[in-house]
Amino acid sequence: MGRELAVVLASGGMDSCVTAAIARQTHDLAFLHANYGQRTQSRELAAFHHVADHFGVERRLVLSLDHLARIGGSSLTDASIPVSAADLTAPGIPSSYVPFRNANLLSVAVSWAEVLGATSIFIGAVEEDSSGYPDCRREFYDAFEAVIRAGTKPDTHIEIVTPVIRMSKKEIVRKGMDLAAPLHLTWSCYSREDVACGVCDSCALRLRGFQQAGVEDPLPYAVRPAYR
Repeated sequence: MGRELAVVLASGGMDSCVTAAIARQTHDLAFLHANYGQRTQSRELAAFHHVADHFGVERRLVLSLDHLARIGGSSLTDASIPVSAADLTAPGIPSSYVPFRNANLLSVAVSWAEVLGATSIFIGAVEEDSSGYPDCRREFYDAFEAVIRAGTKPDTHIEIVTPVIRMSKKEIVRKGMDLAAPLHLTWSCYSREDVACGVCDSCALRLRGFQQAGVEDPLPYAVRPAYR
């Protein structure tokens, strides 16, 4: 019997890259990417294709969810809202939160998975981010699995797999190194497409993960602060 098929939500970032490396150990892969009007949309899309090429993924679906930009409410999609400088101890939801984005992504992934006959959807959500992003918690994905069961054909069985959700960024970096994931092909910066800024929340979390892992981040940065 052949391996089961999994849809991987592949943003082009580090977490989804490591998630894909984990998924390919047990599944054949289909990659799904969404452009939603984010500031670094072009760079993220390029990273998506580079990572997909590395893993030899032929099934790729790139969609536009530009309604998220029209809805607004996030510094990632609204140019009038500045991208905040990193404060990794700040409470509350950061300006980079895109309202209910992951539910939009999962809805598309479920539709495609049902058509493909895939049995799993892999997503690189990380609970380390959950104090800021409510849709990065496992309880959210458990609830969404109930929606899948209620809203798909009776013979459809799709689970949402979150293999890095309880890992720290340091552990994700080390897992990526162990699996030879192409971290050098990924992109995490919220604000720039030429070189990573080094000071947005995403850059800070990534840099801190590499620093704590004792590994040099291969991406170019405008600045490389030391994060604790």
